Amino acid sequence: MSGFLRAQTLGDLFKHLIIMVVIVLTLMFLFFFVYLPSTTNHGETISVPNLSGMSVEELEGFLAEKDLRFYVSDSTYEQGKAPFTVITQEPKAGEKVKEGRKIYVSINMKNPPLIKMPKLIDGSVKNAEMILKSYDLNLGEIKYVPDLALNAVLRQFLNGKEINPGDPVAKGSRIDLEVGNGLGNTELDVPSLVGMPIDEATMLLTGQGLKIGSVIYTTAPNEEPDGTVLKQRPIAGDSIKTKIRTGEFIDLWVAGPQPVAPIQD
Repeated sequence: MSGFLRAQTLGDLFKHLIIMVVIVLTLMFLFFFVYLPSTTNHGETISVPNLSGMSVEELEGFLAEKDLRFYVSDSTYEQGKAPFTVITQEPKAGEKVKEGRKIYVSINMKNPPLIKMPKLIDGSVKNAEMILKSYDLNLGEIKYVPDLALNAVLRQFLNGKEINPGDPVAKGSRIDLEVGNGLGNTELDVPSLVGMPIDEATMLLTGQGLKIGSVIYTTAPNEEPDGTVLKQRPIAGDSIKTKIRTGEFIDLWVAGPQPVAPIQD
C-alpha cells in the first residue's frame, strides 16, 4: 500500500489524485443517493387517496397505513350523505405530497342547521322551486285549490302545518305548497251574451270574474252588425251546464271579419 501511495513521478502523483477524487465522489454518491433514501425515504412522494364518503373512524387507520395524517378543518351539512363522513379534502385526491403530510377534511354534520323560512307566498310555483333550491330546501306536494290567482303560491306548509316566512326550518326539509288553480269558489249562472256587442260582453265577463276564451269571427246569418256576439259556449240556460265558477272561460262567436291588430312601431 505504501508503494501504491508513493509517487515516483509527477504523472504518478496526478494518477493518485484522480483515483482519490473518484473514490471520494463514489462514496458521496452512495451516501446521498443510496444510503440516505433507503433509511429516510428522502424525496419520496405519495399520491393522496380519495377520502370522500369515508367516516372519521375509518380515516385514521387508512391514512396511517399510507404515512399520512388528517385534521378536521370544517363541518357542514349536505343532503343525502351520512353523518361524520368526508365531504371535501385538501390536498385533493391524486395530488403528490411528502410522507407525514396532514390532509385537511370537511365533515358532514349529523343534524342539519336551522335557517329562516323564505317567503314563497304570492310568487309562482316555478319561482318557489328556485328559491327552495337556493335555500337547500325541497319542494314537496303541490295542492291546487280554487283561487283566481293561477299558479300563485297561497300558503306554505311544513309537516302539515303552515309555516310563515322567517320561521326556523331545518335544511333539507320538504315544503308543501297550496297553489291557486285560476278558478274561484263562487258559482254563477252562465250569463247570456248573445246579441251583445263584443265590448259590452267583455265588460260583463270581466265584472263577474269570468274570462274570454276563444273568439271566432264569422259571417252573420241574419245580417247582425259586425262585432255582435252570435253564439257562446257554454250556453246560457244549458241544461247540462247552468253554473260556472269565477275564473272559467267562455268562448264567443262574433259577427264580421277579425279586426286587424295595429302595427307596432
